[in-house]
Amino acid sequence: MTTENPTSLRMHLTQYLLLRNRLGHNLADAARLLPRFVTYLEELGHSTVTIADALAWCQQPPSPPGSSVWPRRMGAVRGFARYLSGIDPATEVPPIGLLPSRRRWRPPFIYSSDDIAALLGAAAALPSPRRAATYSTLFGLLAATGMRVGEALTLDSSDIDWDDGVVLVRESKFGKSRNVPLSDSTTEALARYASLREGFDRTPGNESYFVSLTGRRVIYESVFEVFADLRRGSGIGRQSTVAPRIHDLRHTFAVTVLLQWYRDGGDVAARLPRLSTYLGHRDPRSTYWYLSAAPQLLALAAERLEPTLPQVNS
Repeated sequence: MTTENPTSLRMHLTQYLLLRNRLGHNLADAARLLPRFVTYLEELGHSTVTIADALAWCQQPPSPPGSSVWPRRMGAVRGFARYLSGIDPATEVPPIGLLPSRRRWRPPFIYSSDDIAALLGAAAALPSPRRAATYSTLFGLLAATGMRVGEALTLDSSDIDWDDGVVLVRESKFGKSRNVPLSDSTTEALARYASLREGFDRTPGNESYFVSLTGRRVIYESVFEVFADLRRGSGIGRQSTVAPRIHDLRHTFAVTVLLQWYRDGGDVAARLPRLSTYLGHRDPRSTYWYLSAAPQLLALAAERLEPTLPQVNS
């Protein structure tokens, strides 16, 4: 237990709910459940969230088998605990799966720069020079742009504007096309692969940018098999409770951009629609989700909104 006055936990809850509301989150469960959880802790005289207290509260009263009541309570508590962990180091965040439900939110693995370098290095070291060039370029593109795997695999050579450094993503997840600007280094890496690609044997009529060993368009199954081998061989995420996925490169890109925006003091809310458009989201609410992917993002968001939120007395 901390030495902080127990009433401060309720003040932190007020801040948390206001923060999530201003970031566009649906608060139906959190606003209803968390005040009850805080009351439970205050009655115990506890001012820090622990796994034991969270588990005990979520299971009171008993619910029928197969009910979603316990997992929904735990989901609300877990979100609040992730927020508190950036304020009170003694906070214990309940792990995923403690009270499992049929549909679980899986936290993303956030790659460090070393992780990405290890992945690209392992790809570049594949025995086949052709596969090495293809997969190191593919994974590098995903990390540098946050594109979906399917979007990268459907690229044709004509979709890259070399003069302006822009990739055309045609009819992505929601049936919309968009232009994705590239950095100079990413454009150069794509150009190097394009030069090598000209020497690859290809099936007649295949204009796909990424070419498989058989001369066809690279397919999902091959990408995931190669990624799994590279992940195991490089040791990425070996100490993590969450196994890295390819799609987590997209999560990492979004989290990195948001962290940079918060740290440079810019107006994140005003910039967010740009990131939503860049990522191909339907609206900014989908992009807000990334704030919950990294505790440091929530902490930075809270600091930015602090002047307008109720103050907590130590």
